[in-house]
Amino acid sequence: MALPYSITSDHPTQIGLITLQSDETIERDFRTLLPQDVESLVSRVPSGIAVTLESLRAMEDNLTASAALLPRGAHCAAVGYACTSASATIGPARVAELIQKGVATPHVTDPLTALIAVCKTAGITQIGLVSPYVASVSDRLIQGLDAAGVTVASFGSFDEPLEERVVRISKESVRDAVIHVGRNGTCGAVFMSCTNLRALDVIEDCEAELDIPVLSSNQVLAWHLGQLGGFSRRINRIGRVFDLG
Repeated sequence: MALPYSITSDHPTQIGLITLQSDETIERDFRTLLPQDVESLVSRVPSGIAVTLESLRAMEDNLTASAALLPRGAHCAAVGYACTSASATIGPARVAELIQKGVATPHVTDPLTALIAVCKTAGITQIGLVSPYVASVSDRLIQGLDAAGVTVASFGSFDEPLEERVVRISKESVRDAVIHVGRNGTCGAVFMSCTNLRALDVIEDCEAELDIPVLSSNQVLAWHLGQLGGFSRRINRIGRVFDLG
């Protein structure tokens, strides 16, 4: 027996998230940051075991297919590509082009684009940067920031080539790195790069210690998705970045 049913015309606020095969952190962080009435729809993109410029570039070939795996009936207000270093390597404009070939959405962002948007909104021109990665990968991110008018005034890296080890870097190590970098140079903020780094839990402690904004890839990506998707004032506020609106 076929049962009768009706179709609702209501759509919850939805965002798309394309995260790396190797990422163990961002989905947890987004469950913490996003309001309960915002649905985060997740697809994954194949990613390398080692983080190199070559493995980051290789994701370019799979971004459209990964975006196309987001639900066809969804209405994504925005889609985020959750890789800071690959965004710097491939280029934000190219990332957006490839994603919009796979999914209909008015907005695409990534952690690099989101960080630049934060800095422009807050008038921050110099930051400290904590990176987990090898020099060539970190250098590409620094170049991308510099091209947008954001200077890295203080820098430190864990110099770790393996993604599966990045997520295991202790919160204590991350906190100590932020404090060290934040106390060296003239920084308007400190940014912890990498969506897989366990960074969200140390933000408020580091801000209390340094008295400047402390930012992470996942935090700024959520902030920018909130701006683009119209739910910025409902995000769970972890860090001073959310004082910007």
